[in-house]
Amino acid sequence: MFSPSVTQYWLPADPVPGGAGSVQVVIDPSMAADRSVAVLHLVEGPSLLTLTPGRARHLGLSSGQAVRVGDLAPRLAAAGIRLNGPDSLFYLPATDHEAVRREPSPEGTRQLTPDDHEAFALFTGQAPAAELDEAFVELDHWLAFGTFRGGLLVAAASMYPWRETRLADLGVITLPAERGRGYARRTVRAISSMALQLGYEPQYRCQRDNTASAALAESAGFVRFGEWDVVEKD
Repeated sequence: MFSPSVTQYWLPADPVPGGAGSVQVVIDPSMAADRSVAVLHLVEGPSLLTLTPGRARHLGLSSGQAVRVGDLAPRLAAAGIRLNGPDSLFYLPATDHEAVRREPSPEGTRQLTPDDHEAFALFTGQAPAAELDEAFVELDHWLAFGTFRGGLLVAAASMYPWRETRLADLGVITLPAERGRGYARRTVRAISSMALQLGYEPQYRCQRDNTASAALAESAGFVRFGEWDVVEKD
């Protein structure tokens, strides 16, 4: 269902099939220091605990080992390792890429440029600060799109390349008074179309308990790939 750029990034080359209720240990020396522990539960596929060699030694784990899901959290806690809380990961099915790539942007939805600074500043001034922080939508990101109503920017989305890959991480936000009118969906589809045209894979992430954001992802054609959690930064 998903493109090779997704599966090759998230899955080891030779995954060891794990039993139900277990997590496979993967040791990855290339992991960044601020991502030294990560847990991935796929909707369809294995569950993975990916560690740097140092973290693996600390936890007494070896590559290919299976850990019971119920034992994982206590084991991490005993080692003083805390996770941020899971993100849901969504991607467009590979079979939908061509249709999304060719989809024209609706009237009022377009790419944002530095000339939109005033409109974007007005937008961010009206949006809740906590939601802006969570969505991480910025005008100067790699790609930024917006939807306008009567000259007012009412929804905005931006993307940036994810950890030097061809995955493009997406954030989106709509002004509270303008929600429920499809503006966010239009904006997400438009920015995803441009990303695909540029050879990138749109990646939609949101906190697992953010049901509204998950519903938006699905309405825009994204399918849940799995849940990903990572160690808290110091």
